[in-house]
Order: sequence, then structure tokens, then C-alpha cells
Amino acid sequence: MEVMGEKKMKILCLHGFRTSGNFLRKQISKWDPSIFAHFEMEFPDGIFPAGGKSEIESIFPPPYFEWFQYNEEFTEYENLEECISYLCEYITTKGPFDGLLGFSQGATLSALLLGYMEQGKILKEQPPMKLFVSVSGAKFRDPSIGNVAYKDVIKVKSVHFIGEKDWLKIPSQELTTAFQNPLIIRHPQGHTVPRLDDAALETLKTCTRDIVLSSTQSCLGGGPNEACKHVNIENLEEDKKLEKPNKVEIQKIIWLLKENKPNQVQVKEQVKQLGCIHHSMSLLYKRYLNQKQKIMNIRRRTISKEMIQMLIAVPPKSWLKPSALIVIL
Repeated sequence: MEVMGEKKMKILCLHGFRTSGNFLRKQISKWDPSIFAHFEMEFPDGIFPAGGKSEIESIFPPPYFEWFQYNEEFTEYENLEECISYLCEYITTKGPFDGLLGFSQGATLSALLLGYMEQGKILKEQPPMKLFVSVSGAKFRDPSIGNVAYKDVIKVKSVHFIGEKDWLKIPSQELTTAFQNPLIIRHPQGHTVPRLDDAALETLKTCTRDIVLSSTQSCLGGGPNEACKHVNIENLEEDKKLEKPNKVEIQKIIWLLKENKPNQVQVKEQVKQLGCIHHSMSLLYKRYLNQKQKIMNIRRRTISKEMIQMLIAVPPKSWLKPSALIVIL
């Protein structure tokens, strides 16, 4: 069930050398779509047409693109600064983005952007990225770049796919050292976006779900008073006009309530947040009775008096069984 008008978090996806945004979209399509169900994915093409033969010519139609050019040792680069400027402009005008995903050259470039952001070198007005997914990524080997981009640990939740037969296996492992608490998923394949086994699928789903939940929690605040402040329900006098709650925050509340596959850690966090929500719902319902009107209208979805009564009636212990809340919502 999707909340009407829900604003999804955004991930910028950068393709590999001499491929395209559409090809990366196809590569990612082999993954369970529920992994990124709460994200909007964008797949731009590289800014330069492929300067030579593409390795995917036999399996995917042109056109093909590249982000920048490099020598065989990957120590010298052409048009890298132009590429970085282009992506900074893209992120500024079409963002903000909540995360980056990349394959090969796209992953290497994404990690560089995150490193430069960590140092305050680029995108100073962009909110901090929350997620990085690297498939066959690597570090830049030029010391003039690496000594800046990887100077300090990059504090972004990162997931690194490393293939046992990938010719970039060792460079991919080296890239993980640039990140704080990197999550590494190994697979037996080569230089490709791998199909996920059940364990890898659940790991990646948990990771992306945690990103959404952490965003929800930062929006809701840390306790009942904060929750009340966010939805404007401090005053309960009968003659006060009911203020419309923040639409985005209510959408996040509903998403939290309807999430039906939490693990035990997430359940504990949800219960904490639902305590705030329950407190807020109680006060909102009291004001509803005083004014006899509906509240929380989100486009075509309306939470009515009866629905609030049911939410309040559900004891906190029942929140460990989200199916009861799904029936209500």
C-alpha cells in the first residue's frame, strides 16, 4: 500500500564505462524492486559519447557513454573536472539526492563525489548523503586526488558488492577502507551487477529500510513533546482553530505504521516512534471532538475520527503486529 502523494527519497545512479543510464537500469532490474520501493531512482547518461568499442554491444543497443577518460594504469584522467562540475550542477538543479549508486566507473566517481563532499570541497549546500551502493567501484590512484577525497573517513552508510572473479576485486576492497563501517556483500561472479541470493537481498532491503526509518525518526523528533511540536498540537483550548499538520511528516507517520516486514531492531525503534504518534493522535482526537471536524487530509486519503479512535484503542503491544495497523490504514 502506497501513501498518496508520498515524496520518495532520491538516488542518483551512475553507469559504467561506455554503457548508458538505461543499461544500468536494466542491470539493477534483476534485483527485487522492493529494495528501492521508497526511492526515486535517476539514471543519467555520461556526458561524453563512448570513445571506442563498448563491451555491451552484443547484448544492449547504443548509444553508449563515458563519464571521463583514463590511462591503463588509472593514474591519469581526462575531462574529470568537467565531469565533476556537470554532476554537481545536476545534483544542485535536480536534487537534493539522498544517495548515490554506481557500477564500475560510476561507483568510482560516486565515491569521489562523496569524499569531496566530506571535505567540503563541493556541494556545500547539498544535505549529507545517506546511502552509497558501490558495485565494482575503486579509488582514484592519483595522489593529488586521493589525498583529498580519502583524507578522512567518509561518514555515509555504504554497501559494497565485490565479485570473486571481478578484475576489480582488490581495488573494490581498497575502496571500502574509505568508508565508516562499510557493509560488504561478496558474490562469486565477475565484473557485473550480481543477482542477489536471499541473504544479500535481505541485507540490502534492511539497509535501505533503515535509511527511510532514520529519516522518519529525524523528522518526528525524539519524544512526545517534539512530536506534538511537529504537528502543531500544543494548545488544546476549545476555541483554538485546528492547525493543519505538516503533510510530509504525516506521510512518513503513515509509512511507518504500514511497514509490514520489520526486523526486531526496527520493531523496537518503531515502538518508540509510535509512542510519540499515539500521544499525538490522542491529543488530535481530543481537539477533533471539540471541533467536530476531520483532520489530517492527505490528497484523497483522509484519516477520519473513527480511524483515530481505532489507533488510540490499539494497545502498544499490538504495534509489534503491524497487520493490525494495516487493517486500519
